This record gives sequence, structure tokens and C-alpha cells, in this order.
Amino acid sequence: MTVVMWLTPLQFIPFFIWLERKGSAIIQDRIGPNRAEILGFRLFGMIHNFADVIKLLMKENIIPSHANKFYYILAPFWSMTVSLLPLLVIPLAAPINLGEHTLHFQAANYGVGILYVLSITSMGVFGVILAGWASNNKFSLLGGLRSSAQMISYELSMGLAIVGLLMVYQGVKVDGIVETQGRLLSFAGNNLPLPNWGIFLQPLGFFIFLVASFAETNRNPFDLAEGESELVAGYHIEYSSVKFALFFMAEYSNMVVASFLIATLFLGGYQVPFASTETLVQNPQVSLLLLCLLGIIGGGLFGYLVYQKGDQQKGLYTGMKRQEPFILATLGFGVALLAIAVLILSFIISFPPWAPAFLATAVQMLCLLTKVLFFCWLFVWVRWTMPRFRYDQLMNLGWKLMLPLALLNLLVTGVVLLVQK
Repeated sequence: MTVVMWLTPLQFIPFFIWLERKGSAIIQDRIGPNRAEILGFRLFGMIHNFADVIKLLMKENIIPSHANKFYYILAPFWSMTVSLLPLLVIPLAAPINLGEHTLHFQAANYGVGILYVLSITSMGVFGVILAGWASNNKFSLLGGLRSSAQMISYELSMGLAIVGLLMVYQGVKVDGIVETQGRLLSFAGNNLPLPNWGIFLQPLGFFIFLVASFAETNRNPFDLAEGESELVAGYHIEYSSVKFALFFMAEYSNMVVASFLIATLFLGGYQVPFASTETLVQNPQVSLLLLCLLGIIGGGLFGYLVYQKGDQQKGLYTGMKRQEPFILATLGFGVALLAIAVLILSFIISFPPWAPAFLATAVQMLCLLTKVLFFCWLFVWVRWTMPRFRYDQLMNLGWKLMLPLALLNLLVTGVVLLVQK
């Protein structure tokens, strides 16, 4: 399970880069990457990721003569390693019982839970600081200093936002927090028609955590550590080849981890709204119906949109470039037809004893993945919509607005909990 959790953000990175490029093209009314191909297949620009890997691997691996070589080399590996560690405590689905054994979909269930995540993420700044200092370049050093001040400023607000959440859920273990969010929201002893998610219990805490996540990942409008217009790429200006690629991957990995954390702490994690784990296990037909509907809608919509695009552009291309949209559309329609066939067969055949638990797990994993992908898109959307802050605006936002709001949120949370008791 540890290997799976470490590989998860690595598999997200190529998709995230493609989403960034295509998302920015959509927002700016451009076409985006669409030229690189393998045997005529372009996969809507996804092949450009393979070209990037080959390019970065073949670039000259330069180490400046004036740099501190040990820390210069350590910095990118430190950043990448730290970016992968927080996912170890994120549960992907509820545990299932297989006879005398229990299968957990969580790599590490530490007692300190979310405190482990905060301690690990706070170490990420060292990679940026080491890169800025060890490069022995004034622009790199300024980028490292900016990043350290920025992360310290917003980590306070992020930590306080999580404290409010821990006050509500009365625990620090991540799996316990997610399990509690599977219930209905209650107030003054009455159940409300809402899931017991953190976003409803701590709306201000959710906003603070979301903004702080953008700052912690050095994403626009908080990318002052890179600041091309004044720092010429900032802390990684002296890096090339694989070492630059590691910084690049660490940034996207951090965004994937941040999306997982937001979805887990504030949107119920793997919990399906109004359908607890027990409900899904006891009603395998419901789980299979949800999976089949996802295949039918997703495959059919994908096939239709790709077919329409290919039909509009069939006069512009010849050969495989012309046939690719129709081949991909056929695959999409094939997935939809397969889902329909499985749905029909589900009314005829009986489920083996182990099937309900695994069907529930598949639904929960897809639910968590949907929430994570939404926040991945939000990172892209905000970057290509908002302008970069000035550094004084960045500090004022962190210390004069976010920190007082976080303290106010703690005060209100404490008063409400006291009144309820």
C-alpha cells in the first residue's frame, strides 16, 4: 500500500501537466499543445509529456562552479521526497474484511494523524531554501527567502484552520475524521439534510485552508518565490536537466497532495454523500449501478464530444490524424456499451460473497478521485485567472487578514461547541 500511495501522485503528474496546458488554452481561447504524435496519435496533446521527459533527460546536467554542490544536489531530491510523504496517511477507501483479515486502503495509520501531515509539509520549505542558498545566486537567494517567509506566514493560518476542524471531530487520526464525515450533519440534536463534511461545519476554516494551500504550493497568485518578472525564475534559476524536472514534479505533486488533503478533511474524503459504507456493502446493486452509470455517461459523453470534434476537423487532416478522433470515439462508446451490458447482467447473476465489499471500495475510490480532480482543476483555474500579488500584499493578506480570521474561527467554534454541550 505504501508503494501505491507513493506512485499515486507520480501518475497524477503527467495528467496534471496536460490539464494545466489545455486548461490555460481554454481560459485564454487558444488551441494548446496538439503537435507531438506517436504513430499518428496525439491524444489531445498528451504526447507532449513524453517529449518533455526526453528533452529534460537529454539536457546537459550543469552544476555551477560557484555553488555548494552537496546542498545544490540535495535540494531537488529533498523537495520531491517531502512532497510524496503526506499521502501515506490518506485513506482511499474504507477497510474491508476478508475472512480473518482486514484490508486497509491506507499506507500508514499513525496515531498523530493530521499532525504528521503538518510536520512533513512544513519541511518542504527546506528544499526551496537550500536551492536558493546553495546556488550562490542573488536571484535564487531572494526566491528562497521569499518562499520561507511566505510558507511561515501561511502555515500559521493553515494550522489554525485544521485546529478548528479537530475541535469539531474530536480527534487527529485521518481515518477517524473521514469516518465521522460519513454521518448526517446534526445541530442541537436534530439531523440536517446535509453530510457531516468539514466544509459545512467549518466554512471559514475551509476557505482559509484552501487559500493557504495555494500559498504553500507556490502557485499563482502566490508564486513570488519564482517571480519571473523580477527574479528570473527565482530559486531554481541555476537548475537544469533532471534536477529542474524534480522541482517541476515536486510542485505538481504538492498540488496533488493538497487536493487530497482538502477533499479528505473538508469534503468527506472517500465518503459518498448520503450513502455510508454499510449502505454500499449491503446493497451491491446500488454500487454497481453507480459504477455503470459513470461508465455510460462518461464513455458516451467522451465518445460524442470526440466524434463531433473529429467531424468538424476532418477536412483539415489526412491519414491517422483524421482517423484518431473516430478511433477514440469508438473506444468511448465501447466503454458505454460495456457498462450497459454489465448493468443488464447484474440483474441476472448473483454476487459472490466478496463482491459487495470490493464494489463499495471502487465507488468510494472514484468518489475521492472526483473530488481530487475538481481541486486539481481549481489550481489551474486560479493560476490562469488571477494576477500575481505584490510581496507586501502577500504578507498583508497572510498576517492582517488570514491569521485574524483563523483566530476568529477558533473562537466561534469554541463558543458553538460550548453552547451545544
